[in-house]
Amino acid sequence: ALGKDISGQPVIVDLAKMPHLLVAGTTGSGKSVGVNAMILGLLYKSTPEDVRLIMVDPKMLELSIYEGIPHLLTPVVTDMKQAANALRWCVAEMERRYRLMATLGVRNLAGFNAKINEGIKKQTPLRDPLWQGEDEALRPNLETLPKIVVIIDEFADMIMVVGKKVEQLIARIAQKARAAGIHLILATQRPSVDVITGLIKANVPTRIAYQVSSKIDSRTVLDQPGAEQLLGHGDMLFLP
Repeated sequence: ALGKDISGQPVIVDLAKMPHLLVAGTTGSGKSVGVNAMILGLLYKSTPEDVRLIMVDPKMLELSIYEGIPHLLTPVVTDMKQAANALRWCVAEMERRYRLMATLGVRNLAGFNAKINEGIKKQTPLRDPLWQGEDEALRPNLETLPKIVVIIDEFADMIMVVGKKVEQLIARIAQKARAAGIHLILATQRPSVDVITGLIKANVPTRIAYQVSSKIDSRTVLDQPGAEQLLGHGDMLFLP
């Protein structure tokens, strides 16, 4: 759920089709409220078996209210060094999921989960092909995998603290993770070119701009001016 359009109709989009989202807007533009609305939309319709969240919150205030909900894969990350580790884990999980899907001959997460459920129904559960133990009897059964949504609240702060390594990790996830069911929501107050680089823009097609401070910032986010003339308090432009 993103909000209402100019005629008052609610606007609802599917994150799986996006597959990643970039949100930009200055202080007081309604960006954090918008991100909270998106998170609540996910929590409202999905159980922890369907969707798991990784939340990165450099401000320590915005996302800490979600601490302790069952959807979280890890407690809300406020330390930026740990945030880089969380992204590394996402890359490793993405590679693991691709290997599993390749061995089962499916093309995406929905096909993978359908195959697992089919095996459970027929009472012939599929065994884990990546297991490396000695005793075949201990080989575990495969289980359905949830989608993973990574929400980074102040993305510019993270790049300033941890540096370009994070940018490369995010670019890798954005390029490849869609079929593995991993999605990114990146929010930033400072949509400058050194934060939203060409590498990230090329791989994050869906953008939302709340009020920004200049035409240049608007061009960086949307590739066109206009976001600097928005009214603030949640007024936004959505580029699907």
